[in-house]
Amino acid sequence: MIQYRAPRVEEAAALATLGRDSFVETFGHLYTPEDLNAFLADTYAPDVVAAQIASPRYIFRVAQENGKLVGYCKLGLDVSLDYDPEGRRVVELKQLYLMATHQGVGVAQQLMDWSIAEAEAHDADEMILSVWAENTRAQRFYHRYGFEWIADTYFMVGSHRDDEFLYRRKMR
Repeated sequence: MIQYRAPRVEEAAALATLGRDSFVETFGHLYTPEDLNAFLADTYAPDVVAAQIASPRYIFRVAQENGKLVGYCKLGLDVSLDYDPEGRRVVELKQLYLMATHQGVGVAQQLMDWSIAEAEAHDADEMILSVWAENTRAQRFYHRYGFEWIADTYFMVGSHRDDEFLYRRKMR
């Protein structure tokens, strides 16, 4: 049975490993080892993850099965994407990652439902996210939740530029 909860700071190393492993499993083939390793070292360092878990500006939810983390969702209360909220309250869906073994079994839906409820609890006017331009599966998933394309953007992995789409979901 999958359980959902907030992670604890002392689980930062395990969450960093999950983030790293799920990213590599899904996208690792796209990058040179140098670009991938630089990105992973910056993004998934345990101290970076621990600081985010402890920060009131980030909200996490993890999915675990039999004591092992299998997926997570990270929301940000500050906009880091190339987007001007023009005074609106925005929650940014920063990551929703699962191990391949847990895709297609309802975990992503549980995490997305949680993220929308959190955005509502924070009185957000909208949610935004970016998704890789070639990740049509994720794009279909986000469309089912009312997200719409609003702009093209990009995401850097080391020195590699990924073309991405900026999506928005109006909350009211």
